[in-house]
Amino acid sequence: MRVLVLVRSALASPARHPRTAVVIGRLLGLGFLVCFGTGLFSHYLQNPLPGMAFPTRPASLYRVTQGVHVVVGTALIPLLLAKLWTVYPLLFRWPPVRSVGGLLERAAIALLVAAALVELATGVANTYQWYPWPFRFRETHFALAWAIVGTLAIHIGVKLPVIARWWRRSRSIAPDGALLPVAEGEGDLRPEPAASGLTGLLQRRIDRAAVPPAAVSRRAVLAATGAATVAVVALTAGETLPALAPVNAFAPRRLRYGPQGLPVNRTAAEGGVQRTALDPAWRLELRGPERTAALSLADLRAMPQTEAGLPIACVEGWSTQARWRGVRVRDLADLVGARDRELLVRSFARGAYSATVLQREFAEDPLTLVALELNGEVLHVDHGYPARLISPARPGVLQTKWLRSLEVR
Repeated sequence: MRVLVLVRSALASPARHPRTAVVIGRLLGLGFLVCFGTGLFSHYLQNPLPGMAFPTRPASLYRVTQGVHVVVGTALIPLLLAKLWTVYPLLFRWPPVRSVGGLLERAAIALLVAAALVELATGVANTYQWYPWPFRFRETHFALAWAIVGTLAIHIGVKLPVIARWWRRSRSIAPDGALLPVAEGEGDLRPEPAASGLTGLLQRRIDRAAVPPAAVSRRAVLAATGAATVAVVALTAGETLPALAPVNAFAPRRLRYGPQGLPVNRTAAEGGVQRTALDPAWRLELRGPERTAALSLADLRAMPQTEAGLPIACVEGWSTQARWRGVRVRDLADLVGARDRELLVRSFARGAYSATVLQREFAEDPLTLVALELNGEVLHVDHGYPARLISPARPGVLQTKWLRSLEVR
């Protein structure tokens, strides 16, 4: 037990205080809720439930929501580390569990911390398209999000008295911002009263271990956390925010870098479509309830062309605006009697996302195109030549490249 007394004394700091934990915690809670909401939007765009419909305006809607998702998720990393720094001395209490309720609370906290760490770590790896694990990222990310929100709700419920006590500046904070000592029962981080007998005596010795002079103040800790959060965002968000592009030091992609000024997630070689895409005999197959058709590239170019400024926005967090030109999907649907119908769009590419369902609201939107040109030039093969799908307010992973067919689902 003497070891625990020494450890508790060594870890004690006036900066590790309920007020610090609450200030950082409310930012963490808000950030996780923002990521949860934007993540649900992205998930159900890719996996809609029956009867779901989505807005197609503004055209940059998904660019904004997914950009916020990734930027806020990145900002949560220093916030979570600062929160853990503030509260981890509680791991050295003895006994670690004093009741069944305490056991359940600690189990919920353990799940919350583990889920949050894995969620943020795998999310960062996803932005780099690095998957060194055996499980499927998207399904795991979705499940962990629900685990975080559920255990966060439990944690907030248990800690609500402490949160309410320290939500705003109080009489326990001096005019200069320094924290005054926390009196017994005045919002200590302890969730349970001390035990009696020998265990209680040892606990009181640990809790009353001498607190050394503050090496850093609470304000210094909060300022450092804020500075780290701003730096992490500023150095990585330039892959979607043009204003931050000059300082985009650590993001995996650069704006306007790649063929025709757009990054490429998957090349034609990786999709195994180089030969098919460049074949002069390529045809786009249309299958509707009334008839079928097979259109060559010349046939598509002979149809009325529409030009649209639309973003390409990927789930990994990067996005950029571009000019697209091609044939409206609803005009193609008219050719085979498939107007106002849900369409299945297929690609020649192999693997995941070789097909996507184009819901009725997207198929009917006048800006949803089978694009033939990008930024005034014929599509580069890595951007989907000879034809690709582009639609407003949809994830880039659903903007199918190297089109093979459009058919009524």
